[in-house]
Amino acid sequence: MPHADIVVVGAGAAGLSLTHRLCAGPGSGSPSVVLVDPPPGALRPPPRTWCYWEPPGGEYDSVLSASWERLRVRDAAGTATVAEPGRLRYKMLRSDAFEALVDARLGTAANVRRVEATVESARDAPGGGEVVAHDSGGGRLVLRARWIFDSRPPGRLPPARTTLLQHFTGWFVRTERPMFDPAVADLMDFRTPQPSHGLSFGYVLPLGPREALVEYTEFSRSMLSAEGYERALRHYTGEVLGLGAFSVSAVERGVIPMTDGRFPHRAGRSVFRIGTAGGATRPSTGYTFAAVQRQSRTVAARLRDGRPPRVPPPYRAWPRAMDAVMLRALDSGRVHGAEFFPGLFRRVPAERLLRFLDGTGRLYEDLLVGVRTPVLPMLRTVAELPLLARGHGPAVPFPHFPRTPEQEETDR
Repeated sequence: MPHADIVVVGAGAAGLSLTHRLCAGPGSGSPSVVLVDPPPGALRPPPRTWCYWEPPGGEYDSVLSASWERLRVRDAAGTATVAEPGRLRYKMLRSDAFEALVDARLGTAANVRRVEATVESARDAPGGGEVVAHDSGGGRLVLRARWIFDSRPPGRLPPARTTLLQHFTGWFVRTERPMFDPAVADLMDFRTPQPSHGLSFGYVLPLGPREALVEYTEFSRSMLSAEGYERALRHYTGEVLGLGAFSVSAVERGVIPMTDGRFPHRAGRSVFRIGTAGGATRPSTGYTFAAVQRQSRTVAARLRDGRPPRVPPPYRAWPRAMDAVMLRALDSGRVHGAEFFPGLFRRVPAERLLRFLDGTGRLYEDLLVGVRTPVLPMLRTVAELPLLARGHGPAVPFPHFPRTPEQEETDR
């Protein structure tokens, strides 16, 4: 007999968002749900930051760390372009605040329970699917359900013509003197030494005049060593930003796939992939959270209505095609990222550009963005793409960063 109508694997953005939308009040006839996530330890990711843009008044506004009405991009020479994206706000949400919000809802939901276990597999079984896991004591656990939604990162990226990694390390800093403008977020600051392949930039999200998240980010084929990120951040905070003395309260690290490979939305008759595993990451930018919300809304609505689930593609065919061109142009060196992105922000109205980066623009809007890119290199790339084979995706695309002493202490 099934343990639930639905099992959701993983309590990251995708798993929490879908479970949150499936919550029901006492006495509801909504489907029963089991949310499975690892117990505290090395397999549970540390707190992280999700950013997205939408109008004010969003459903998570009450737990935002900050939001900004103005966005700034600096080219390699330091020339700044400040964009005011009309109705949109750039929003920063910490994963621990989001989880606390969802946990409060789960505590009152009659149809949801949460299980701490490490999942080994999620697969089809007679009458639906089954999740095989083990608990913190090593005991074997089998959960059966009609439908399974698996948000675990895949062990290998899908075959692709172009695969880059967006990898970064950030510090939550507090300076001795006021150094930040809380009204402006720096999306890309190209006053960083550029790597021989790909691009790098700084990223500054002010939380107050003396507090900010400061990150060093690269788009490239491989990651740096821990010492490499440390050197890059020391250079950016000291030589570029001139922050002076500051303390670091937390460290954030991550790696995001940027690929034109096609992520399958199903892993069986009853097993679906969601989140990054289901293609929710925008290949050309790495943004994921907004697409996860669109995906989870659609899936939850069908399940609540008693219809067979369907995980919709987070992005239409046209944005995916433009992503493939942009990634190939960056990877081949036909366009120089430190010139390309500042140029877009100078030439394209901010609200239109943000819709393009989020994959929600209309076709004519995306075309208007496209003609503001280096046309000849892009056309050469368009002609080349059909001739390129899709190579095997790299294994272990989401490596685990070493956990900090503070994270280990929290686990204990």
